[in-house]
Amino acid sequence: MTKARQTQVSLEETPYYHCISRCVRRAFLCGEDQFSGRSFEHRRQWIVDRLKELSSIFAIKTCAYAVMSNHTHSVLYVDREEALGWTHREVIERWTTLYNPNTLVSRFLSGEPLTSAERDAVSRDIETWRSRLHDISWFMRCLNEHIARKANAEDGCTGRFWEGRFKSQALLDEAAVLTCMSYVDLNPIRAGMALTPESSDFTSIQERIQSIGCTNGSVENTTETAIPTPDGLLPFTGGERLDKEPAIPFDFADYLQLTDWTGRAIRDDKTGAIPSHLAPILQRLNIDPNTWLENIQHYGNRYYRAVGAKENIKRYCKALGQNWLCGMKAAQRVYKTVPT
Repeated sequence: MTKARQTQVSLEETPYYHCISRCVRRAFLCGEDQFSGRSFEHRRQWIVDRLKELSSIFAIKTCAYAVMSNHTHSVLYVDREEALGWTHREVIERWTTLYNPNTLVSRFLSGEPLTSAERDAVSRDIETWRSRLHDISWFMRCLNEHIARKANAEDGCTGRFWEGRFKSQALLDEAAVLTCMSYVDLNPIRAGMALTPESSDFTSIQERIQSIGCTNGSVENTTETAIPTPDGLLPFTGGERLDKEPAIPFDFADYLQLTDWTGRAIRDDKTGAIPSHLAPILQRLNIDPNTWLENIQHYGNRYYRAVGAKENIKRYCKALGQNWLCGMKAAQRVYKTVPT
């Protein structure tokens, strides 16, 4: 039975979520349709552009994304504290970039005098919009509806473009975030569409690599504090950041090298051994190196609504009022609680 999205999300447990949307029609979201001969490759950029636009409006940032031929992946970070800190006018300005304001809000913006009841009504609207602006359901709705309308207009048809609601996974700890981001960034390689991360078109890792000019999984002529972050993507902490801004809790050079090596091992259909210079990031997160590659290759089939150490999944279940989630056995094999 389908569950309401609010019963599947607990920001108290984690701000990180992996979202997947799948196209319903044979014509595909992007790429070449072998039946009609038409190319829909340009729609990939629609997704990327809309993700960037929404990240500038919502208190939600993108950690990783991959635009495939008939589905999309995005790893999102929800910054509720940012949304709670916005002024009333900031909330209105952000919301009205997406939707037209009602009459009362328009009068409020123009400075017209309002009665006490009217001011209360405006305040209620603003708080409703504030909650929506850090809600992944509204973020994905604004993404998917926009793309569906453009694709339907281009195809000259109506009806569903996406296969029901998007799917979401809670990423409950750093190890889960690392695994999921690598899985998303390596999707084109696993699908045989690319050979290396830097050649994986319409992925966040390709965009990050292009922004700093790296090759072969190495960072050239830069320091962690100087690594630029593409617009709309959440930065990596690097280990040198002194501010309190949200960031992905890894050193980007470590992540890039680990993901590059993993992609090459998957492409070559061999596991080999984890190189010694990659071991520290796995050891720090208490991930079993011997099952890392296998887990990346089968990630999509092993986890449903939450990823992380078994203890974290149990705590997440309790927060949602449930007793069990699919994937707990697989999680126990790979993810261990990080010692404090």
